[in-house]
Amino acid sequence: MFFVNSLKVFDELESEVRSYCRSFPTVFTEASGYRLRDDNNKEYIDFFSGAGALNYGHNPPQIKKKLIEYLAQNGIVHSLDMATEAKKKFLEQFNQVILNPRKMEYKIMFTGPTGTNAVESSLKLARKVTGRDSIMCFTNAFHGMTMGSLSITGNAKKRQGAGIPLGNAVFMPYDGYLGKNVDTVDYIRRYLDDSSSGVSLPAAIILETLQGEGGLNAARYEWLRGIEALCREKDILLIVDDIQAGCGRTGTFFSFEPAGISPDIICLSKSISGYGLPMAIALIKPDLDIWSAGEHNGTFRGHNLAFITATEALKYWENDTLSEQVGNMGKDISNFLVDIVKMHPEIQGEVRGRGFMQGIACGVDGLAEKVCSAAFAQGLIMETSGARDEVIKIMSPLTIDETGLQEGLNILNNSIEDIKVQSYINSKRKNTSTPKRLRASG
Repeated sequence: MFFVNSLKVFDELESEVRSYCRSFPTVFTEASGYRLRDDNNKEYIDFFSGAGALNYGHNPPQIKKKLIEYLAQNGIVHSLDMATEAKKKFLEQFNQVILNPRKMEYKIMFTGPTGTNAVESSLKLARKVTGRDSIMCFTNAFHGMTMGSLSITGNAKKRQGAGIPLGNAVFMPYDGYLGKNVDTVDYIRRYLDDSSSGVSLPAAIILETLQGEGGLNAARYEWLRGIEALCREKDILLIVDDIQAGCGRTGTFFSFEPAGISPDIICLSKSISGYGLPMAIALIKPDLDIWSAGEHNGTFRGHNLAFITATEALKYWENDTLSEQVGNMGKDISNFLVDIVKMHPEIQGEVRGRGFMQGIACGVDGLAEKVCSAAFAQGLIMETSGARDEVIKIMSPLTIDETGLQEGLNILNNSIEDIKVQSYINSKRKNTSTPKRLRASG
């Protein structure tokens, strides 16, 4: 019997730009709920959820059933932005289940299939409405990989991929960036009040209430209300990018609901389809919907399979059951992470995030990546985030049960223990030829 490298074809034929398959070097073959299986029949717990695109897990049965039924009936799959029964049902259900109970009045724009499409269209509309060209954004922000979205993304490595200078954006410090005692709303207001600051009045301020890729930085609700007040005072549009933090990831359907703010534009994607199918929308306050027909277009705005799954997924939000579960289990996650940080002071950890979007920022360079790699070897899929990949990021499906959540968290703790042991062995090898293995303590 000989070993066959099942990843060889990807190494030989796929571009070097590939990313996640390097972090998770195996060939996945099937998935259900919060578990995946690879071609070696090894099982994994998913604390990644497709980077937030699988809030309801892999192949949720009731959604899969609706999708299969629709395909079996020769339902429309592709339709550009033509009217279809699938789109009609989604619009009606989203209005009935999400918007009306929250007394939210928005027009729904189908922007194209990915999150960056929602962001790009929002920036374009803000400039069209206000006649201004700059966008104010924040340190550690991530909004997508196309040119407009990159221009308002903070990460230097991702920005460099553009290959050209990125402009028409001004970065300001996010909440907490200058320290816990500095209110950056006042800082921003000072710039906007001063005609000699060099910062012109922007068309919009765009923000994430919880910066996922930027390191799980969570803005205080008071800060969010302060930004909204500043926008109203200065006649600036407020855009909330809820692509990763939305659709229940922090507990409420929209991550900004506890803050009580009312954004002018809301960007949604990732889990809006409920099944991992490409779909993105921008919610626009009606008075801002000044598009002319076809002014923003796209071949794949009418992804009817996503409309079918998204409509069915909205059933999770017909009552408060899932929201309450996320809130309660989110506290369990937080408590567990706090205990890990106390148990392992040498990792110099800080617990960050909310709900099912939490993690540990490690003060030791390279540690988060090592922990995630060790966790993968033990059957747990997690990714890092932050400017230096310093944050261990936990994003399991919202529908995970307590058994699966505890199992995954235990693997995380064991992985930290393994890294501690390995670090000890490596340090001893530098000083002696007969190292002794340290028994990990908890």
